[in-house]
Amino acid sequence: MNYVYDESNVISMEDLLKDSPEMIFPIPGRLIDGTVISVSKSRIMLDIGGVITGIITGREVKDSQDTIKDIKVGDVIAAAVLENENEDGYAILSLRKASQEKSWKKFIDAYENDNVIEVKPNEANKGGLLLEIDGIKGFIPVSQLAPLHYPRVNGADSSMILQKLQKLVGQPFDCKVIGIDKENGKLILSEKAAQSDQRTASMQKLKPGQKVKGKISGVVKFGIFVAFDGLEGLVHISEIAWGHVSDPSDYGKVGDEVEVLVIGIENDKISLSMKRLVPDPWIDAAKKFKAGTIVDGEITRVAQFGAFIKLNEEINGLIHISEMPEEGDLSPANLTMGQKVKAKIIDVNLDDHRIGLTLDLEGKKKVEKKEEAAEETDSKKQTADKDEATAEEATEVKEEVAKDSEE
Repeated sequence: MNYVYDESNVISMEDLLKDSPEMIFPIPGRLIDGTVISVSKSRIMLDIGGVITGIITGREVKDSQDTIKDIKVGDVIAAAVLENENEDGYAILSLRKASQEKSWKKFIDAYENDNVIEVKPNEANKGGLLLEIDGIKGFIPVSQLAPLHYPRVNGADSSMILQKLQKLVGQPFDCKVIGIDKENGKLILSEKAAQSDQRTASMQKLKPGQKVKGKISGVVKFGIFVAFDGLEGLVHISEIAWGHVSDPSDYGKVGDEVEVLVIGIENDKISLSMKRLVPDPWIDAAKKFKAGTIVDGEITRVAQFGAFIKLNEEINGLIHISEMPEEGDLSPANLTMGQKVKAKIIDVNLDDHRIGLTLDLEGKKKVEKKEEAAEETDSKKQTADKDEATAEEATEVKEEVAKDSEE
C-alpha cells in the first residue's frame, strides 16, 4: 500500500494546544480557581481544570469573609497555592491566603486611588485603634481620628484616653490608607483624611451667626467640644450659660445632640456658643437690680478677690474683697459657700454682665441693735419679775412672823 503525503491534512502541535483545555499548573503563591467537589467543617476539596485536585484544610479554610459557611458543591472559588503537590498528589491550597491577597489588592487600590474603605478595629492601645484583616495589621493613630471619636480628656490622662478608645472597638470606621508596608504586613489608616473633602466643603459654607446642630465630642474643664458636618468647634466655658458655670459636664455629655451658634472662625479654629441661643437674662436684670437696692443672696463661690453671690437662678453678683470688713463673721476668712448674706448693689454693668455689691453692714448693725434691744428688754423684764417675786416672799415672811408673835 502506498501512502500519499497530503500537507493539507497535517495538524500542527500549535493547533492541538489551541483546541485543548488550558493546562493549569498550581504555582505556589498564585491564586487559582477551582470547583468545589466536597466541603466539610474543616476541609474543602477542589477540582482544578479536571486534571488536578486541590485540598484546603485546618486554619487555611478560615478567612475574614468566613467563606466556608456559604460555599456548596459546584461553586467556583479562588484559593492561593501553598504547595503544588503533596505526598497524596493533592495541591495544597488556602482560602486564608487568598483572602489576604484580595485584601492587599483592596488596600493598595485604596491607597493608590485615594479611596475610602470601611474597617472595624478589634483592639485599642493608648496610641490609637488596631485591627487585623487576614493577617494584615492596621493602625489608626489617635491623631488621625475624626473629631467625634477623638478622646478629649482633662490633663491628657492616658488611662482615660484608653478607656474612651476601648469603647470604639468593634465600631465601623470610614478611613483612607495613608501608609502601606506590604513587606511587613502593616497599614496606617486615617479617619480624619476620609472626611477631609467634607470638612473643606463645610468650612467654605460656614459663617459667624449661623446655627448648627451637632453632637458633643468632648467635655473638658474649659469647655465643650461639638462636632458637626465633619468639623469641630469649642463652646468655651464662658459661652455655655449666662450664669456662672463651675463644671461644663453639668451641661452635657459626649454623644448628646446640641444646637450651637457659630460666633467666630479663625483658620481651623471655630468658636461656638450655647448661651446666645437663649434670651439674655441680664436685660431683665438691669431693670430689676438698681444701684442702692438691698438684696439677699447666697454665697456660691469664694475667691481671693471676693465672693460671688447668687441673686437669682441665672445672675450672680460680686462682693469685692475691698467691700468686706477685715475681721468678724463677714470677713473674707470667715465667709463660706452656702452662707446667706445681705448686700447692697453699688454698680450694674450690662455690657460686661457684672453686678458689684457691698456687704450691708448698716443693715447688719440695725439687726444687731434690734437683737440687743430685745435682749435688754428681756433682761429688764426678768429682773422686774425677780424683784416682784422677792417682794412677795418678804411680805409672806412678815405675815408669818406677825402671826407667830400674836400666838
